[in-house]
Amino acid sequence: MTDEKSKLIEKSITKKFDKEIWNRFTAAINDYDLIQEGDKIAVCISGGKDSMLMAKLFQELKRHNKFPFELEYLLMDPGYSKENRKLIEDNAKLLNIPIKIFESDIFESVTHVDKNPCYICARMRRGYLYSNAKALGCNKIALGHHFDDVIETSLMGMLYGAQIQTMMPKLHSTNYAGMELIRPMYMIRERDIEHWRDYNGLKFLRCACKFTEDLASETSEEESKRLETKKLIARLKKQNPQIDINIFRSMENVNIDTVIGYKKDGKKHSFLEDY
Repeated sequence: MTDEKSKLIEKSITKKFDKEIWNRFTAAINDYDLIQEGDKIAVCISGGKDSMLMAKLFQELKRHNKFPFELEYLLMDPGYSKENRKLIEDNAKLLNIPIKIFESDIFESVTHVDKNPCYICARMRRGYLYSNAKALGCNKIALGHHFDDVIETSLMGMLYGAQIQTMMPKLHSTNYAGMELIRPMYMIRERDIEHWRDYNGLKFLRCACKFTEDLASETSEEESKRLETKKLIARLKKQNPQIDINIFRSMENVNIDTVIGYKKDGKKHSFLEDY
């Protein structure tokens, strides 16, 4: 029964959800040149819906690949509860994802951090992922950030950070030479990921952080700002259905001639330099 369900889940990606998910996955890979021949990619899995779907998409891509590349399915356990760890392992088995698990004590390390624990946790997790991926011979790590993450981050930068920046589809690592981060879910909307999950009757981790386990009714400042931004975009979409795509496209239509200042390689520049 498990194998039969797994095959139906795989089939749904390229059949029922071909336009919403599969085509947008391959479009991001092609448009942003995310994969090259000979790459060895660590597909980073957290146990949530986004990274689990990303793993299945990579498996499907491997079946259709036009050139050789390798994959590792990497899961870091930062201190999950036994229940959460079991849910992740059961889902990986159901979906036929051959995960490699390594342990860390990140949750414990940030338990007593008062300022920006979520930010520090995310930085530490990424560092662990880079180092373990590199140890496996990988030159790239793939993260499951999607379209909604991108536009929310862009808008949050303006509303709360007084800056115009976005979540990039790929980045060179500054701390791990020769390593690169890619985001192949860049064009996939969260609502379509949720539809795929619910259509297949799947249950994934929402958030396995110790903070949310211990303080279920509370949210971090980062989560609060992101939720507020998500609600703002939803309200604006009721008036203009193109709001989300306009935010997305604005990050590729920046007109340097009409901005007062900008940064390049960490250095500030003013329009007065060329006035």
